[in-house]
Amino acid sequence: MTDAPERWTQATVYADMWTDPADDPRNSEGVSPDGELPTLQDFLTNYRMTLRMKCEGLDAEQLARRSVPPSTMSLLGLVRHLAEVERDWRNWLHDGERLPKLYGRRDADFDDAVADQAVVDAAYADLEREQAATDAALAGFADLGTRVGKDGIAIRELLVHRVEEYARHCGHADLLRECIDGRVGQ
Repeated sequence: MTDAPERWTQATVYADMWTDPADDPRNSEGVSPDGELPTLQDFLTNYRMTLRMKCEGLDAEQLARRSVPPSTMSLLGLVRHLAEVERDWRNWLHDGERLPKLYGRRDADFDDAVADQAVVDAAYADLEREQAATDAALAGFADLGTRVGKDGIAIRELLVHRVEEYARHCGHADLLRECIDGRVGQ
């Protein structure tokens, strides 16, 4: 006997998918957006939605469950981490005083992701607020080639980095979710 959960899915069409294509809220069918900015925004929106889907239906204990020692990674930690990095990306836009870390000390986003519903609710509220603030700050730049901040980073690079950050962590979320209850990703 093993403690590993049996693999399962809600999909009835493809056994290795998270959900049936017709029930998938991400826009994966149809015409893709025209232009660089709408394409980047579409990918970011879909990865943000994917992360939420991976966390859906889990309680506070499951969301806070750590992967494998010595890692402190958990789904809740990922939500908190992405809120933290959304805030940090705004620091790249200017030369001025940096916004303080959302959760205080380094790695507190993962270390303090504990099985408490208030912590879960706060993490989702933090993520939504920080995403909206970063979206609004970046919307002020019409030219994706505009270089900003003390390092002169291009807005395009910040946008691509956001997509990459969510994509990488959605891969982690796939594995974390499958370890929790066996649900497979797509």
